[in-house]
Amino acid sequence: MRVLIDIVHPADVLFFLNPIKRLQKLGHEICIASRDKDVTEELLDAFQLEYRTISTAGSGLPGLAIELLKRDLALLAMVRDFQPDVMVGFGGIAISHVGKLTGKPSVSFYDTERAPLQHRITLPFLTHMYVPDSYDGPIAKNRTTRSAWTKEFSYLHPDNFTADKTMAVAAGLVPDGRNFFVRMVGWQANHDLGHTGWPESTLRAFINYLAAHGRVHISSESQLPSDLEAYQYSGPIHQVHHLLAYCDCYIGESATMASEAVLLGVPALYATNDRRGYTDYLAAKKLLWKIPSVDIGSLEKAFQLVQNLDRNDWYQRVDQYRSSKINLAQYVVEATLQHGASGG
Repeated sequence: MRVLIDIVHPADVLFFLNPIKRLQKLGHEICIASRDKDVTEELLDAFQLEYRTISTAGSGLPGLAIELLKRDLALLAMVRDFQPDVMVGFGGIAISHVGKLTGKPSVSFYDTERAPLQHRITLPFLTHMYVPDSYDGPIAKNRTTRSAWTKEFSYLHPDNFTADKTMAVAAGLVPDGRNFFVRMVGWQANHDLGHTGWPESTLRAFINYLAAHGRVHISSESQLPSDLEAYQYSGPIHQVHHLLAYCDCYIGESATMASEAVLLGVPALYATNDRRGYTDYLAAKKLLWKIPSVDIGSLEKAFQLVQNLDRNDWYQRVDQYRSSKINLAQYVVEATLQHGASGG
């Protein structure tokens, strides 16, 4: 089959990496429509995946609207040239529009409940939508399938990923000390409109606090204050999960990375007033700690709580969580081929 993969975010590269490899091994032809956003194309290059850039990330509502129009038109031309049997994406705005125009099946995997604008302009046009069983947001009526997954199980499932300590050290890990991973997001996605990150004073105070306890690694989509740049993650972008897997704790605004940390067996503090169904699920299972009101006192209190965890009990909970979910990479392959074969 001919399969078009829509990549609009760095996390999409990771999500589709193993499904792409499996599809190619089965002899199917892959065409990747990429987006110039953050480190998306750096990741595609690192994994040696061929792609075509068809848009650059816009800023703010007007910028995102202009980008979407350009992306729709570019994708339409790409589809007419490649003639895919099926199009697959994570979110799938552009493929839903172009699929409706061309009659090509558009299949979306998605997990973000609070994305009202995206839902309004995507769900009516999608061929089919796949969501985690913890998802409690809008769906494509009569065209949605729920299953036991979170997106990290596509690339960090134990069958798909094994942390390498040598790579972790090369990426900055202090092997004989404590390591902490902090993630700050840029709040520029369509589902981030109206939200802001930590106050700079809170970030600075907490990083100084963490630095007194061990090595701090910061991954930030926005420019860090000059006095915190020394903590910026500078290892190979595609090796960051090897480092994360050997850290003692994750703290940050990214729901995706909080969920990744848990799957890797790293206690996670999800520090933002945003939410996802899957982060609520992880919190209910005592696998993740939510900090909706971010201030230095709340951060320090939660950090101390995690440091006093019974690690044996923690790892038992992690093992139970891992065993309760499917290997999503294979599931994505099967769903893609099913819709490609049926034409819808």
